[in-house]
Amino acid sequence: MIKSSELILNPDGSVYHLNLKPENIAHDIIFVGDQNRVEKITQFFDSIEFSTQKREFKTQTGIFKGKRITVLSTGIGPDNIDIVINELDALVNIDLKTKMPKEKLTTLNIIRVGTSGSLQADIPVDSFVMSKFGLGLDNMLRSYLIDAVSNVKMEDAFVAHTNWDPKKGKPYVIACSEKLEKMIESDKMHKGITATAGGFYGPQGRVLRLNIQDENLNSKMDNFQFEGNRITNLEMETAAIYGLSALLGHNALSLNAIIANRASGTFSEDPYKAVDELIAYTLDKIAQS
Repeated sequence: MIKSSELILNPDGSVYHLNLKPENIAHDIIFVGDQNRVEKITQFFDSIEFSTQKREFKTQTGIFKGKRITVLSTGIGPDNIDIVINELDALVNIDLKTKMPKEKLTTLNIIRVGTSGSLQADIPVDSFVMSKFGLGLDNMLRSYLIDAVSNVKMEDAFVAHTNWDPKKGKPYVIACSEKLEKMIESDKMHKGITATAGGFYGPQGRVLRLNIQDENLNSKMDNFQFEGNRITNLEMETAAIYGLSALLGHNALSLNAIIANRASGTFSEDPYKAVDELIAYTLDKIAQS
């Protein structure tokens, strides 16, 4: 039995942070970072059966072309992903009344639809990136036992290539779900490694008033390659989503509309258009699955 201090429930029986009960979610889930983007997706639904919000975690579940889908905002960063995926897994794989794990486990399909900046000059603004791998620079996943799901060879190659400071903790690499990759892929998608940082400023190489530990890290990441895979973009959630999903037995895939190009210093003239196109494409692919 899981102790009440470990799996915290609200007085109504919902999970603590997400404010959800098992019947409130579908098995196909779209993650967005911004709570205001939830309705940018669900506006296309035929109907919405459930809606709730607690803090930055907004959830809506409804029907799109006959398919039941949940859209959930995670907020920013790997720490929020730790909350969201653990609580979603509890909804489907733990009996919340007895607080015992279920014998028959359920697999969720989780697709992140987000925005990101490209690190490569040839991946322009307004294009789409599918994350073949998530490269975690954040250290959150190291709280778990991850050797069974991580790509140690790629991790070691990245550490050697960047002369990574061990005081920051070892980066981790997790692959996307092959099932979702095949379902979503198209000629529109660039593929590669998405680096996940634990912050927006220093952890992504931005300097305001504080010097950073390695001012050349971004340029080192630009030219890192492993078995034909290069780092395409930098954001704050993908590797954590991939890691926890793999550990818990869920399928996960991260898609990004590129709204900035760090290499060329350009920014999309209409970032909302790129995001809307990625949303429409993703919804159609889920409905066809």
